[in-house]
Amino acid sequence: MQSFIKFSHFVGRTFAIWVLLVAVVAFLFPEQFLWIGSYISIMLGIIMFGMGMTLSVQDFREVVRQPKSVAIGVSSQFVLMPLIAYGLAKGLNLPPEIAIGVILVGACPGGTASNVMTFLAKGNTALSVAITSVSTLLAPLLTPAIIYFLAREWLEVSVSSMFMSVVKIVLLPIVLGLIVQLFLKEQAKKTVDLMPLISVVAIVLIVAAVVAGSKDKIIESGLLIFAVVILHNGLGYLIGFFVAKLFKLEFMDQKAVSIEVGMQNSGLGAALAAAHFSPLAAVPSAIFSFWHNISGPILATYWAQKPNK
Repeated sequence: MQSFIKFSHFVGRTFAIWVLLVAVVAFLFPEQFLWIGSYISIMLGIIMFGMGMTLSVQDFREVVRQPKSVAIGVSSQFVLMPLIAYGLAKGLNLPPEIAIGVILVGACPGGTASNVMTFLAKGNTALSVAITSVSTLLAPLLTPAIIYFLAREWLEVSVSSMFMSVVKIVLLPIVLGLIVQLFLKEQAKKTVDLMPLISVVAIVLIVAAVVAGSKDKIIESGLLIFAVVILHNGLGYLIGFFVAKLFKLEFMDQKAVSIEVGMQNSGLGAALAAAHFSPLAAVPSAIFSFWHNISGPILATYWAQKPNK
């Protein structure tokens, strides 16, 4: 069992490699992965269930201890990334489905990978976890509303159906995870060590399904989408950092907010895009899943070498 847990953590650390490898295979042999598309929401629900099993009262105590920092982080998450996405979509005159996909990524809450990156960057990990938790719980309300206001000029957006999707994919699994953790504490602790492996497998399969379902469109627009994702992610880090600096947060908190803003729950973006728009709209989320797991460790390594003044 111990060796399996070590393997699970190894797979979690090498996440970007597996995403790239499977994406290439799915691109070359798309017919082998098309069947996965029907199960994207279920796989993301499993990831959120695992997140629910890892949440604790301590995570939410940070909201009381650092209300200003958490508020700045959550607000930046749901304001900066959607506005950056909208600015890129308009400024680069993106095709409607790609524009929707980029805005969808921007409107998603933070992902759990941001907590690991904040830890590696020697940032305020407790603050990072609190921001991720709060933004995830707010996602059923804020994600559909943001998409409606920013993306409706390109395609029709149903707020009610998207709200229900986020509730089913995010909120209910997290609540179930919390219930399991509450009543089956010892069994839950043993399972938590396996969650990195389960999460990586689920995200990798989601990326494979998206790539397989939109191969032709990727050939047509792949470089453009990749460039937009890199800009979106990089500007998220940069502007998130300077907003935290503007509000005079500690350097450790600045790093946490920056990483939280720049790294998104792109799996949720892919699931919502596939369910409500088109496979092409899910491609920015798929590329984001790969890219932020390269940019995040690079930024974390740089910051880990700088003293926390």
